[in-house]
Amino acid sequence: MAKYAENTAVSSGESRNEIERTLVRFGASQFIYGWKDEAAVIGFTMNGRQVRFVLPLPSRNDREITHTPARGQLRTKEQQEKAYEQEVRQRWRALAVTIKAKFAACEAGISVFEREFFYDTVLPNGQTVGEYMMPQIEQSYQTAKMPPMLPALEWRAEK
Repeated sequence: MAKYAENTAVSSGESRNEIERTLVRFGASQFIYGWKDEAAVIGFTMNGRQVRFVLPLPSRNDREITHTPARGQLRTKEQQEKAYEQEVRQRWRALAVTIKAKFAACEAGISVFEREFFYDTVLPNGQTVGEYMMPQIEQSYQTAKMPPMLPALEWRAEK
């Protein structure tokens, strides 16, 4: 299956700038960008909430970077760098369109900010809602049990 924007010529920097322009257009009051190792981060503040997107970046050692897709032949260093840059551009384009689509849904009245950005909203402890909730959701599915609504009261009842 083809990836969205897999052959894009739009640079990563242009995509980041587009994200920033989109955020400004829709009323964000703060914006940050950074990267480390194999991830980039976009953060912004809007509607009294901090939102953080972590964009996984490929490793230069990934097989899709080091080898050709058709025959699995080792690429030259130059070909590997070109494949790496293409993969990074593709991911930035996908993030740009994702953020733009979320705001477009809000603007059209299809959705609301809180629903579209819920998973990526940053909690006071630095985790996103998604990072906090996913283990609990996974446990609920594995055990077929919901966590107690008021754990402190349940603990007192057991005494």
